[in-house]
This record gives sequence, C-alpha cells and structure tokens, in this order.
Amino acid sequence: MRTLISTAFVSLDGVVEAPGGEPGYRNSGWTFKNVEFVPEAYEIKGREQEEATAMLMGRVSYQAFSPVWPDMPEFARYKTLPKYVVSTTLTEDDLVPNWGETTILRTVDQVAALKETEGGPILLHGSAALNHSLSDAGLIDRYHLLVYPLLLGAGKRLFSATDKDAQKLRLVEHEVYSNGLQKQVFDVVR
Repeated sequence: MRTLISTAFVSLDGVVEAPGGEPGYRNSGWTFKNVEFVPEAYEIKGREQEEATAMLMGRVSYQAFSPVWPDMPEFARYKTLPKYVVSTTLTEDDLVPNWGETTILRTVDQVAALKETEGGPILLHGSAALNHSLSDAGLIDRYHLLVYPLLLGAGKRLFSATDKDAQKLRLVEHEVYSNGLQKQVFDVVR
C-alpha cells in the first residue's frame, strides 16, 4: 500500500489558507510576509519532491498551482510526477497541458483505490477540504508540517472539525529554526 502524505504550511492555530498569496483571504501570503525566510527550514520541500511518486490535490489547489508551478524551476520535479485531482466538477478540458500526466478522481473511494496500487509515496498538497475528507476516511498516513509562529484566526483549517474518536500521531522528525518556524513530521498510528 502506498503512503499518503499530507504536506502543509500551517499557522500555529491550524490555518492553511492562501499561504503563498492566493487572492481572497485577509492574510494571504502569510508565509512570506510575516516570517523571516530561513532557507534550511524548507529542506523538507526538496526532499518531498525527490521521494514522491505522485501528487494529489483538490480542485481549488489544482486551479491555484497549475497556472504557476509548471514553469517554476524549484518545482521542476513535480512536472514529471503523475498528478491526481479530486473534483466532482473539473473536466479534462480544465486541465493544463504543460504539467504532465493528470488524472481526475471523483471520490474518496477512488483515492483509497489509488493507495492500493504499486508505487511510492503520494503527496497531498494544500487542499483543506480534501484533507478533511481523507483524514475522516482514515486515508492519510503521514503529515509533513511547517508550522509558522503566527495566529491567523479565521481561515481554512488543515484538520477536520468532525466529532470522532481521538487519532494518535507519532512524532518521527522535528526541528525548530531561528525564525520560529517548526518542522513536524507525524506518522498516523493505526
């Protein structure tokens, strides 16, 4: 079974909305505007690109990333990875032509089936609503979090607010950087 890794920039209060400057959110661009850049804090992002064998995202994240990431040198490896977009509304005509193989999945069950295929880790980028659905379905295996020393208040949150039994996590990697940013890698304990 493939490992599904949720990777996110997250504020201390759990907000993941518009970290890179996507329009429509009061604190848009919070990862760059409010915290000093320390290059070593982003080592995990390069490692993710090298270790991943596929990318998964929801429609909103796909529509934010697909016009920009294909031409960015720092995301060149993602161009070669198969991408999966979970959406009930996207069509093949909505997919960008310059970002490599992209498959539309319609349901959480199709994500579960993807995890059963041969291959290595699948990275789940952004996609707050999809994170909620996949977490609630027990499909996320690991979290790669870069936690910013910010309280943003309102905004889309990484974790579901569903009333459910406690889910134990095991901290497997962590580091604190000079700007207060924290890397936290958790495995989901089953």
